[in-house]
Amino acid sequence: MKKIHIILLAALCIVAIGCKQAEKKTSMNYRPLGNTGLMVSEISIGCGGFEKIDSAASLEMMTMALDSGMNYIDLYDANPKTRSNIGYALQGRRDEMIIQGHIGCIFKDGQHCRTRDVEEAKQGFEDMLARLNTDHIEVGMIHIADSHEEWEELEGSPFLEYVFQLKKEGKIQHIGISSHNAEVALRAAKSGWIEVIMFSMNLAFDRLRGGAIPWEKGAMDNLQAGIDPVRVELYDYCATHNIAITVMKTLGGGGKLLDTKTSPLGVAYTPEQCIAYCLAKPCVSTCILGIDNLDELKADLHWLHATDEEKDYTTVSKQEQAKADGDCTYCNHCSPCSMGIPIAKVNELLDKAELEGLTPELQAQYDALPHHAGECTHCGACLSRCPFEVDIPSKMDKAKDVFGK
Repeated sequence: MKKIHIILLAALCIVAIGCKQAEKKTSMNYRPLGNTGLMVSEISIGCGGFEKIDSAASLEMMTMALDSGMNYIDLYDANPKTRSNIGYALQGRRDEMIIQGHIGCIFKDGQHCRTRDVEEAKQGFEDMLARLNTDHIEVGMIHIADSHEEWEELEGSPFLEYVFQLKKEGKIQHIGISSHNAEVALRAAKSGWIEVIMFSMNLAFDRLRGGAIPWEKGAMDNLQAGIDPVRVELYDYCATHNIAITVMKTLGGGGKLLDTKTSPLGVAYTPEQCIAYCLAKPCVSTCILGIDNLDELKADLHWLHATDEEKDYTTVSKQEQAKADGDCTYCNHCSPCSMGIPIAKVNELLDKAELEGLTPELQAQYDALPHHAGECTHCGACLSRCPFEVDIPSKMDKAKDVFGK
């Protein structure tokens, strides 16, 4: 009998340990990757750091990432060392990782560069598969289209035919594109054949004007108070049409938003606040984080245990001297409204109507809302929660005048 008790106790201990490990593994949250049918971790791996370490360190870093529940990696770098290190690190666990690999990114003269030459792209893609020790990748990402001219050259091109052929052959399962230009990304979203968009999004870049590229001269010197209308349209369109956005430059590009000296907004945010900002948008599937070493990975994985207070980016936004100046940024911190009015959406539609004129499409979107601005009682509860000091009751009055209810 005593022996049976010992066996039962040991079994219970094993179950408890297993449950603890399962709990640890599943503490990661997962989101749909648009309409692909894939579920991806909220935070994911950027490939840049794998160029700087050896295969043993790559394996250690990948093992920690996988064991923590990260299941998505962006592989833009065509450097043979980067690709080989990732392939080595994924040995035996390839089926646990969803790979977003770039097509048209090749390694030439000691650096990775973009190409639209089919033969160059083919050689680069086949090299990637070989070094990853796989016969396919889940997302074939067309590497960078940052101008309207680049998008137009892509449409109907032999390069695009090659991408479609890769999907037909099963070497890629889904087609994506990377861009830093909101106008181009919106055109891609509306093309009907793009399933995933890798886009540069963060608290600063969302204030760029129109199709500005972040590193264009003077672009970051003329930020708007609120989110750019083109980006609003892009994010809304992707959410409505179930097109996934995988976020690059989450921390501002090289972590610029984490330091007051380098932050374009003049204040420093934490990684948790930057991630929370992007994940607040329904169109976002995952935030891709550049990871150079184990310490950076451990810091990023703090996201799994971060409190709501640690994720609250508005606590820093309140410090900005150049904050929204009364303009709504659609952050939803005004919610919940006692009357059920979706305040941020009402303000967004109102801003669009004032910018573009009231169109039948905007009126239809407004009419479809569960509650309307005319139901506002001016109770003022939303005012205490708004980090940007927006006069919300006045905005509701204006929306009622514009939309008729």
